[in-house]
Amino acid sequence: MYLALEGIDTAGKSTQIALLREKMPQAIFTCEPGGSELGKKLRKILLEEEMELGKEAECLLFLADRAEHIHRVILPNQDRLIISDRSLISGIAYAKDLDFQKLIELNLFAVQNILPNCVVLLELTQEELEKRLSVKHQDRIEQRGVEFLLEIQQKMVEACHQLKIPLLKIDAKESIDSIHQHILKHIKIFS
Repeated sequence: MYLALEGIDTAGKSTQIALLREKMPQAIFTCEPGGSELGKKLRKILLEEEMELGKEAECLLFLADRAEHIHRVILPNQDRLIISDRSLISGIAYAKDLDFQKLIELNLFAVQNILPNCVVLLELTQEELEKRLSVKHQDRIEQRGVEFLLEIQQKMVEACHQLKIPLLKIDAKESIDSIHQHILKHIKIFS
């Protein structure tokens, strides 16, 4: 089973991934970008460096990471539980200024039509997002602002519907343990 944990920045994905690692040491844990050796280098360029990229170049770098991730991590482990911090759903959503249908096509090409069996989306309200962003150092993506991130969140839902991937939406304001229990229950349903 291939499960993608999705959510905009500060939604709590990292916290949930850490809890799942403790509970499921036999699972394969990965992330996008950065789940492969190439991905680690691209992640640094995309999220940390002070390099201004055009939206097409940025999208293509993410697609290169995604293609390598599928090849090196997802395909060799299809017989195991794979839990990914982000997936093509984020890739489609974060490239929101490009043509949606073209993004679907390009991402399906990059992932060789291999989709998550299900997506868990940690959703944030505007108020909660503003609160969380105000107390942390913001990376290049987060600096684009609250409206940008909320639009991304909506695009994640649209991408799941378009690709017909089962989607579980969880209110990210719930307690950490409550969110964790929802995710564990969902994994059991799809395993």
